[in-house]
Amino acid sequence: MSTDIKIKKGLNIKLKGGAKHEISTANRSKTFAVNPPEFHGIIPKLTVREGDKVKVGDAIFFSKSNEQMKFVSPVSGEIKEIIRGAKRKLLSIKISADQKDSYVDFGAKTPGKLAAPQIKESLLESGCWPMIRQRPYDVVADPADSPKAIFISAYATAPLAASHAVTLEGREKEFQAGIDALGKLTEGKVHLSVGASDNFLDQIKGVELHKVSGNHPAGNVGVQISRIDPINAGERVWVVHPQDVAAIGSLFLKGKYNPTRVIALAGSQVDGPQYYQVIIGSQIGDITAGKLHSGKSRIISGNPLTGCTVSSKNSLGFYDDTVSVIPEGDHYEFFGWVPFIGNHKFSMSRTFFSWLTPNKEYDLDTNLNGEERAFVITGEMEKVFPMDIYPMQLLKATMTHDIEKMENLGIYEVAPEDFALIDFVSSSKIEAQQIIREGLDLMIKEVG
Repeated sequence: MSTDIKIKKGLNIKLKGGAKHEISTANRSKTFAVNPPEFHGIIPKLTVREGDKVKVGDAIFFSKSNEQMKFVSPVSGEIKEIIRGAKRKLLSIKISADQKDSYVDFGAKTPGKLAAPQIKESLLESGCWPMIRQRPYDVVADPADSPKAIFISAYATAPLAASHAVTLEGREKEFQAGIDALGKLTEGKVHLSVGASDNFLDQIKGVELHKVSGNHPAGNVGVQISRIDPINAGERVWVVHPQDVAAIGSLFLKGKYNPTRVIALAGSQVDGPQYYQVIIGSQIGDITAGKLHSGKSRIISGNPLTGCTVSSKNSLGFYDDTVSVIPEGDHYEFFGWVPFIGNHKFSMSRTFFSWLTPNKEYDLDTNLNGEERAFVITGEMEKVFPMDIYPMQLLKATMTHDIEKMENLGIYEVAPEDFALIDFVSSSKIEAQQIIREGLDLMIKEVG
């Protein structure tokens, strides 16, 4: 039995270059990287040195606040380089990979026969625990907590986002084992959301199934939490990416840490966009080699709304299942705001004519089309923000560090990705996602 969730607010941004439903294996990188800054709120403590040999699943650092929380190598090989930044902040650990991986054997187990402490111990020891994030704060979950529910969104609505029906194809057994394990970690429900027309996960047991429809950000787990089981003060919910659920299941079924992931290489600058099977931490250059059009492009690890700009020397993000490549916006348009010369542009308003062709795909670049402007009431934010929160008021309270107002306006319910569309549509050009991230960090510091 499933329940339906219909999201009316929001905005679909249809971009050219969606990935075809074909899966190939990407070229294996010679060098892989694990980047501690991706695990927000974690202070890393190294367990390896340059020159050390590691296997897949060997710990390379752990959390300073919890030594049991380990972060492991995605490949076997040699620690090639440890990169630090200002004040010796640990930025990246690079691993020179062997041609063939060898694995740490954690032992195959049946999740249904294990108690919650045993499940946690296995996830912590194997390096799978960082796959579980918590709301509020959008950080790696605290193993000492007991969440009131666990949420999994298998409905992708962001532009160029990977389809979970493709990325989970043939992994139903591992996904079910992952659900069995996660179900032991909460006294509440495990909520699984899929598209209203999707049926690829209908046979999964042990979940509360939700059929979701509507414009982006309907696929955001934060929007689904707000409709299904909102977060109140003092409560915790955990969030897991669908492919990470399968990776957790693979750990219990095979006894090995599984760092493989199916990603979408997509965007108008990609020649033949499709899906590739890669290993977490692969170099971007090895994924995109020979697959990009000529001209200036921006490579993004993630989707164009929430991803991070990367170069060919950077690595695929730990939580990302998309590599987007779109034109670089390094040009100016004379009288670019004139409607009659803007038929190639997309607009939420009727400034241009995109509203006449709702199914048209656009080749958008990264131009901001203006600089930062006054932060005034326009109603734009509310049109694309489907949560029961006043987004502009929350942003203003966050900018002024008014903790009491931030609490009253719903800071505990949001994550930066929930404000991605506001970044896109707001005529003020403010960095809403960055403001919310800084606000959440403030709440962690002041409230905990």
